[in-house]
Amino acid sequence: MLKFFLNTLKYLMIAIISFILILALVAILFVNLSPQFGANPSKEKVLQYEKLDYFKDGKFSNLMPTNMDMDFSEAIKMLPEFFKNDPTRRPDFELPIEHRDSLELVNKDHPTRLVWFGHSSFLLQIDGKNILIDPMFGEVPAPNPLLGKKRYSKELPIEVEKLPQIDMIIMSHDHYDHLDYGSIQKLKDKTKSFYMPLGMGAHFEDWGVDPSQIHELGWWEEIQADGLLLALTPARHFSGRGLNNRFATLWGSWVIQGESDNIFFSGDSGYGPHFKQIGEKYGPFNFAMMECGQYNERWTDIHMVPEETAQAAQDVKAKIFMPIHWAAFTLAMHSWTDPVERVLAKAKQINQPIYVPEIGEFIELDKNLETGRKWWLGPISLPNPMISKQ
Repeated sequence: MLKFFLNTLKYLMIAIISFILILALVAILFVNLSPQFGANPSKEKVLQYEKLDYFKDGKFSNLMPTNMDMDFSEAIKMLPEFFKNDPTRRPDFELPIEHRDSLELVNKDHPTRLVWFGHSSFLLQIDGKNILIDPMFGEVPAPNPLLGKKRYSKELPIEVEKLPQIDMIIMSHDHYDHLDYGSIQKLKDKTKSFYMPLGMGAHFEDWGVDPSQIHELGWWEEIQADGLLLALTPARHFSGRGLNNRFATLWGSWVIQGESDNIFFSGDSGYGPHFKQIGEKYGPFNFAMMECGQYNERWTDIHMVPEETAQAAQDVKAKIFMPIHWAAFTLAMHSWTDPVERVLAKAKQINQPIYVPEIGEFIELDKNLETGRKWWLGPISLPNPMISKQ
């Protein structure tokens, strides 16, 4: 009996170990063979980065101490909360979306305007140029659809294939909710130039973009781009698409200056003194897009809470700002409307003008931007005409 038990235990252990090894092999093959993970910067480029103050021990780093550590026990405690079936974490109705026609977007004879696709993705039309900012148009912000939750809306304001020719794509960092392999594959042949933080070009080269089209910048670097001034400014965040390349590429925010408009895009960032520094050097901005969503008390150093978002908008000297990084994906444990409700309250308290457009709406910078109805609270209930007549 004892011999039978020991033999059974031996075969069970062999089966468990074999299963673990197979899983590990599958994971390794998935990471190394799936193009979604991109590529790491070359050794030659890494040697160049070592001259920078914010590149240490083979990694990019933030300008101020930034806590990103979560011990194993804390991570285990968080798992049930993260996977909890909380109905407030995504809308229970179809989000209102203004659909755009390709003919509307081809016309360049108009003042500066933007179209928001939800989360942090925009089409910016300025000085006759078409610019895409963090064009994540996929359904799931993950290397595989099974590894994430779907976008709230079933449709985008316009299909990617119907977008006009793109003069430039501007990227803030390489996380999956900002940089999407499938979207770049659809866009690369209709885009003239790509602008991004240091190291990110490796992903684009790996995905078939000609190196001559790629322009990488470090913090506080400026470039003249087709008549516009672009400046990569600091953010307090991190990067990485694989299991072992966290901090391998830089992250940042952007200043976009045209003939008459000065625009700021925060990318992802925790709060810090860099916002005031950006405002002093490049402000005031007549429009700013400020991160507001996917925060948690465990990672406040890398994602602002809404009250900080409003203050950061004031720090950069934004005449008016809109909250971004919400209304598309659930990447944290707060309700999906918590960001907008809290940032509206804080902005009112500190007298900071704010604007919350609908997805797909034309954001026209020459107009007086005022938030209309609170569309995130649900569809307008129209009276039943049969009941009204009675």
